[in-house]
Amino acid sequence: MYKKTILVTALCVVLFTPGKAQNMGNTNNDSLINVPLGGNAWRIDKDTLGGRITDDGITDWSDKNATFKLFVRFGQTGKIKLYLNLVKPAPNSSFSVTVDGAEQVILTAEKTKNNLFVGGWNIRDTGYVAFEIKGRSVSGSILPQLKSLTISGAAVTSKTNYVKDNEGQFFYWGRRGPSVHLGYTVPNNVNAEWFYNEVTVPVGNDILGSYFMACGFGEGYFGMQVNSATERHILFSVWSPFNTDDPKKIPDDEKIIMLKKGENVHTGEFGNEGSGGQSYMNYIWKAGNNYRFLVHAKPTSNGRTEYTAYFYAPESGKWTLLASFSRPKTNTYLKHLHSFLENFEPETGLFTRSVHFNNEWVCDSNGNWIELTNARFTGDNTAVKGYRMDYAGGITGNEFYLKNCGFFNNYTPRNIYFERPASGKKPDVDLSKLP
Repeated sequence: MYKKTILVTALCVVLFTPGKAQNMGNTNNDSLINVPLGGNAWRIDKDTLGGRITDDGITDWSDKNATFKLFVRFGQTGKIKLYLNLVKPAPNSSFSVTVDGAEQVILTAEKTKNNLFVGGWNIRDTGYVAFEIKGRSVSGSILPQLKSLTISGAAVTSKTNYVKDNEGQFFYWGRRGPSVHLGYTVPNNVNAEWFYNEVTVPVGNDILGSYFMACGFGEGYFGMQVNSATERHILFSVWSPFNTDDPKKIPDDEKIIMLKKGENVHTGEFGNEGSGGQSYMNYIWKAGNNYRFLVHAKPTSNGRTEYTAYFYAPESGKWTLLASFSRPKTNTYLKHLHSFLENFEPETGLFTRSVHFNNEWVCDSNGNWIELTNARFTGDNTAVKGYRMDYAGGITGNEFYLKNCGFFNNYTPRNIYFERPASGKKPDVDLSKLP
């Protein structure tokens, strides 16, 4: 083995003992973790052929220009040793592992086995560290199939965060990234018939797969999405009281009934995360603009509740009807009011996105408007388990904000309350003249 020292100053990592490929030997009782690529890595070059991330790691790797990144968050500084778990070694091929510009080239041999030694680094600060894997030369038509990355050393502790396993499809959820929520505090004994919220997505944060949900309630949600380069939805959904992920299994007497819908609005059923009635309008909303959302709920005399959603775009200067749904076996006004930010596209889980919410109000059944200024910050199970720590929320200026994905370091503790300054700016909407 040869020795070489490369000082890295751009981030928090110093390479201290790179070496040629060898099998993992004695780790001197260091702490050790196995980081599966299936839940923690992405292909980052623009091409999608010649190598991909699956639940089994990097597979079908034939393009030497394919580049992959894996992220691990360290809660303690110290030295580490790095090994790779090769499923198919592809003899006489070569690839490299880079940590912030410090590259170690690996040449696989005929007898190369699992736990291929890569080198050692010194983690000099806490937070996320990216490990980049890139092909250099191909033997025949394929590069190795890589399943996981093993790290040992003093920096590896119980505070090291990564997606540990695929139990409950956590590779899928982990690559999507943590969802974050704001639960608004509504005064007791208020029959909230209307819920109003304003939403702004900062320029550059309209990442593919994002759902910026403005008006959530106990039985549904209403917000805006980035679905593709040419499609952005204003989406309103109401769950059926029948608990299933397959809408075809809902009995007739528990189905959501669509009462009316706006122009150019698509309606139908949805599944996979509960089931019910869904409506959406393809509207190319713009990052940086402020959009208004309004939801109405009113119990009826036949044991049902009607939910209606309205959307206001500054480009049109008017309120638009999304849809109105009737939910059976329900007798309630709006409860459990919340907003959330999620990414529903696993391939974009390595990009940060954020959203601002402002001027939240409810109007009760007597026509009184009440401003909501207090909210509780929470996260989904990916955040609760500590598999991903790139989430944040709080107050910016006079607004609430949520932020997730992208492997930023400064996260916000969950289950804390924030209070924004009251605006006193009652919603400028004539409820009697809505379409």
